[in-house]
Amino acid sequence: MASIKPSLAKGTRDFTPVEMEKRNHIYNTLKTIFKKYGYSEIQTPSFENLSTLTGKYGDEGDKLIFKILNSGDYLSKAPEKLLEEKNSVALISSISEKALRYDLTVPFARYVVMHQNEISLPFKRFQIQPVWRADRPQRGRYREFYQCDVDVVGSDSLLNEAEFILIYHEALTKLGLKDFNIKLNNRKILSGIAEVVGKPELIVDMTVAIDKLDKIGLDGVNKELLERGFTEADLSALQPIIELRGTNLEKLASLKQVLAGSTIGLKGINEIETVFEYLRKLGQAQLLENEVELDITLARGLNYYTGCIFEVKTNEVQMGSIGGGGRYDDLTGMFGLKDLTGVGVSFGADRIFDVLEELNLFPPSNAERTKVLIVNFDTALEEFTLPLLYQLRQAGIAAELYPAAVKLKKQMSYADSKQIPYVLLIGDEEVSSGQLSLKNMDSGEQEKLNVAALIAKLS
Repeated sequence: MASIKPSLAKGTRDFTPVEMEKRNHIYNTLKTIFKKYGYSEIQTPSFENLSTLTGKYGDEGDKLIFKILNSGDYLSKAPEKLLEEKNSVALISSISEKALRYDLTVPFARYVVMHQNEISLPFKRFQIQPVWRADRPQRGRYREFYQCDVDVVGSDSLLNEAEFILIYHEALTKLGLKDFNIKLNNRKILSGIAEVVGKPELIVDMTVAIDKLDKIGLDGVNKELLERGFTEADLSALQPIIELRGTNLEKLASLKQVLAGSTIGLKGINEIETVFEYLRKLGQAQLLENEVELDITLARGLNYYTGCIFEVKTNEVQMGSIGGGGRYDDLTGMFGLKDLTGVGVSFGADRIFDVLEELNLFPPSNAERTKVLIVNFDTALEEFTLPLLYQLRQAGIAAELYPAAVKLKKQMSYADSKQIPYVLLIGDEEVSSGQLSLKNMDSGEQEKLNVAALIAKLS
């Protein structure tokens, strides 16, 4: 049988030890900040019941959910009619009961409902785990990627939204980014726009289209809006809103005039103003002039957002959004727990990794690598070297004994490849004298030390 050349599934990646050190730098930075703001970590399974996930992300999102085929002969229970029609969409529910999670927010909502008697409200959690989307792979977009989510449920205070802006600002600044925008909008404002245009029933179609402004341009958005049921007259009314310019305060003033006849639109404006006021009270007025931007074209394609919505982009590298999220007033209601509001944001760890890599912003390696390698000259010497190895580790020193008595050159090459700073050479003479030979791999210098002095030096 011919051997199969190994390959990765498209949209996935391996991570080397060096890359894992860099990724952990991102995760640890975020975890420290999340905890500082009162958030605790949870984890949920990598796959959920398909029924838990479908219907939460809109039609386009549902298409990107990776379905898992039922075990065994999954076609045996499928309706013959659907098999004959080759209707894959209708067939899914018969052959697939599970799916890989699409994001961390819906599983979190399911978690809250199932653990509602164990948690205290407001419940603040963060979660760093992989998610999967059957998207077309491209730069900065993968089929398997990590999300770093931070959410709070059981609180309708807009202080939470203001603090998420602070979390974004602090985290990205700590990671070394200097030029980024935290974009903010409100789904109620978008509902108000649809209302004054006279198409409130097409709010989802409108948001899905204008959310693509950065990708397909104004002409592309207009074309999609026409395809989704809007008229040329509607487009004329939408253009000045979509192309709104000025400072955050100037935009809000213009929107108050445009949405004067929409109660829900004015409520959305009021919520944005409240978030801005919280930022001022928190001593962060400068963020409103620099990083924070009110962007009316920001829609976020997910159906469950109901209030403030966020998106973060860096201006230092050509990359899509590196974070986003928003307020969802009744997401848990889909699972039977009504009227529990929540708000959360996500950090795109994989995109942030690519940005930091391109900008060379990762700190110098400080991994806890092996500090000393004990050369293996002879298995008979293990009577001495193995107890010493144990003693070194008990003293908190990362140490290895080369596992076989091979040529010295090979063992030294191993130490070089792992960037081990010290090599311990122990032969019969060293055992009898108690003076061990320690070689500094950088300088090449060698010195004689007893065990106590060795431990003191390496510690």
